Amino acid sequence: MSFPCPRQASGSCGTKWKTTGHNLYTHTYMRNAFRLNHCLWALLLCISVQYAYGRKRVEAVRDTFPDGAPVSEWFRDTLPVDVASLGRQYRITDYGVSADSYVHTKELQALIDMVAAGGGGVVVVPPGVFMTGALFFKQGTHLHLERGAVLRGSTDISDFPVTTTRMEGQTCKYFPALLNADSIQGFTITGEGVVDGNGLPYWKAFWLRRKWNPAATNKDEQRPRVLFVSRCRDVRIEGVCFQNSPFWTTHYYQSENVRLMNLKIYSPHGPIHAPSTDAIDIDACRNVLVKGCEMTVDDDAIALKGGKGPWADIPEKTPGNGGNENILIEDCYFGFCHSCLTCGSESIYNHNILLRRGKVEGAVILLHLKMRTDTPQHYEYITVEDMHGRADNFLFVHSWSQFADMQGRTTPPMSYASHVTMRNIGMQANTFFNVARKDDQYRLSHFTFQNLDIEAKVPDFHSDYIENVQTENVKVNGQMVR
Repeated sequence: MSFPCPRQASGSCGTKWKTTGHNLYTHTYMRNAFRLNHCLWALLLCISVQYAYGRKRVEAVRDTFPDGAPVSEWFRDTLPVDVASLGRQYRITDYGVSADSYVHTKELQALIDMVAAGGGGVVVVPPGVFMTGALFFKQGTHLHLERGAVLRGSTDISDFPVTTTRMEGQTCKYFPALLNADSIQGFTITGEGVVDGNGLPYWKAFWLRRKWNPAATNKDEQRPRVLFVSRCRDVRIEGVCFQNSPFWTTHYYQSENVRLMNLKIYSPHGPIHAPSTDAIDIDACRNVLVKGCEMTVDDDAIALKGGKGPWADIPEKTPGNGGNENILIEDCYFGFCHSCLTCGSESIYNHNILLRRGKVEGAVILLHLKMRTDTPQHYEYITVEDMHGRADNFLFVHSWSQFADMQGRTTPPMSYASHVTMRNIGMQANTFFNVARKDDQYRLSHFTFQNLDIEAKVPDFHSDYIENVQTENVKVNGQMVR
């Protein structure tokens, strides 16, 4: 194998070797030196290739979930969806849907049904503002929103017919979302358009109800979500902006292999609060990638759900509940939100949760472990790493008793949070360690804090609140924590 001079290879080397007269010795010497250089180039190239290859192998080995299981190749498939590969495209304006003030639920649902009956394809929303109520996608159907397209939800709750759905940790009768997909394999939503929940009238009604009845629950005021994906597999939601949801923004239930990429999810913090407008709710799911998303909402950015109540972990008594496993959240931006990552408030089991490489600006909490007083919970193998920015609370762990219902159970269930790691983080916070004293109802164990540089108004750290705490290179206000 020969390795040419790099300058020759690039066509910029103009050296010519003379082979006659007194230049012969020089030529021979230089030729041998040149051959030696070739060998050195080859050796260096081989070393660099081996080093790079070895480094990639090490990185691949190190790219693991918190319990040590490898992050599978599935999580690395981040190429955008090729919309053309999804089948024939159907522009809604060719099928009786106009950009006007009318609610076109009937025409849009008829188009979805027609596409499904014809073997599948893509429902395309062109530029313009189009109004609709609840839509139900079927096997083989997809949605694409072109730049400038706005699919806006109706403010009339009767455009969202009551159905059996999943809401706040329970399977119940409630209102569907604006966009619904159930039991579909290979469902996608793509594009650069907007899905607007038109939430302002719903938010106003919610706060009026709370003023009239302070004990009113989230479901007492009738309001839909924007997107609900249930019992689906191989889901890709990419590029779209979801905004102004009346309730939770996007909700994924009992689904597997879900990629959420480059989404923009917004709801306002004022002047009217947008209550319970979580950006992403992951409910009893497995293998979920959240990558490159921007989230600024008036509740949790990402909340892990799965069930609630004193019997939530007993399938015979509460069917439909479940845990979350293998959730990777990376390269995301968190604007104002109640928490970047929350376990709860309706959650029974979370395993292998990895939040990494994110920017935080104005979150109330970075990591929130809600220990619900009426529900058995086990949160384990959770890692938050390579984050930077500012949050009011770095870590927040407390009992959560709002709307608790023991349903006749006399002994509160025990809950656990274990193998939680927070590392490689630089952050400004009001409170570093906002963790309640040891509680008879829950147990915290095996927490690791590593390579932290925190500025906090309240720098206190109570390692005795947690069993088996490890700290390594943890600085709070420039002082090492031991």
